[in-house]
Amino acid sequence: MRLLPKSEDWTAYLWLVYLLFFLLAGKNSQIPATAAGTAAALGIYFWSYWIRDARLLWIAGAWFVLGMMFVRVNPGASVFFVYAACLYGRIWEPPMAFRYLAGHLVLVCLICWALGSEVGVWISAMVFSALIGSVVIQYAQRERLSGRLVAAHAQSEHLAKVAERERIARDLHDLLGHTLSLIVLKSELASRLSATQPERAADEIRDVERISREALAQVRAAVRGYRSAGFASELHQAREALETAGIAVEAEVEQPQLSAMQESVFAMALREAVTNIVRHAHATICRLSLRQNGRFCELEIADNGRGGALEEGSGLSGMRERVEALGGMLERDGSNGTLLRIRVPV
Repeated sequence: MRLLPKSEDWTAYLWLVYLLFFLLAGKNSQIPATAAGTAAALGIYFWSYWIRDARLLWIAGAWFVLGMMFVRVNPGASVFFVYAACLYGRIWEPPMAFRYLAGHLVLVCLICWALGSEVGVWISAMVFSALIGSVVIQYAQRERLSGRLVAAHAQSEHLAKVAERERIARDLHDLLGHTLSLIVLKSELASRLSATQPERAADEIRDVERISREALAQVRAAVRGYRSAGFASELHQAREALETAGIAVEAEVEQPQLSAMQESVFAMALREAVTNIVRHAHATICRLSLRQNGRFCELEIADNGRGGALEEGSGLSGMRERVEALGGMLERDGSNGTLLRIRVPV
């Protein structure tokens, strides 16, 4: 058995100090009635902490009934109206809570007038209900806002973790897809050359070892958050992968002023596009261009392969997400080979 829910602290017991007014104002001849009223007040008080929402109005009603029963014989019974005034802030936010508090004061005034209570009872019931009720309304609102802030912070942390997992998944997809494709190409080439040109085959195997080590370093960097070594490095690797696959490369690259994030997005887009060309395009020529066009920096990657309307996979969708996060746009045209155009504001 618990008097209070686990969410409440010791301050809930502190507010019971107001019952002392009721106990001390009672006459000696009213000791049994005062004791019974105190017991009833304690029951109502602790019960109120187990109730939520508009059902607390029933508790407020119980306080009013208790106040009407004792206010004529015990001036200290005005504290029961004060306890009722403390409930509205727990039910509603300030605008509505203050309306109910105003109605509460009108009702207290009518009850005291109808029962012929003393002026002191009127004043204490009205003043303390207004003051303490207002304080509780503001305090309850701060508690709500604090709770919302904590919830928003927790949600923000959750979304940040989800975004980071998605980023790592996209980057690993792009990194490993490109690198493994290049390793397969060089391994196949080394296998074909092993009988006729063993020295060149050995060079290709050494390239496979070098690329594998670089891939390991890139995977570690991607997990840490450093996505790319830069566009120039990515262009060099793209040339190597395409030429290994027997695809001629025509590149026209300017040096626009790009932020680290923009350069990373272009580099990862180039990596994904080249990986798709090597794997699926059956192309013989790939044209690459990077230039600044007005307020936009534009990357175009075109091949003379089979083109067509392909379903957007995880690689292309991840590329689109990166570009759109920078306020840019990605276009794909498969009518004559494949043309991929990425525009990002600079």
